[in-house]
Amino acid sequence: MAQTYEFYCERADAAAALAEEATLDNVRERELRSERTWRGLAEHARKIAEERLKADAQRLERRAAEDALAAERPT
Repeated sequence: MAQTYEFYCERADAAAALAEEATLDNVRERELRSERTWRGLAEHARKIAEERLKADAQRLERRAAEDALAAERPT
């Protein structure tokens, strides 16, 4: 199952909150590393979603152009 940008952001926010509440340095650092990782995954998911939308739009344009050419051809 593909995770969404929102899911990753929620996880990053949760890690940030845990880091803020941590009293031990090693726990704080672990949660900050986790937050950075989740934010990176969120950014990657966002880029993938944008690329998918662009590809879908290009596919629709190409199909419309092909349909227009097919309609112009004599049968």
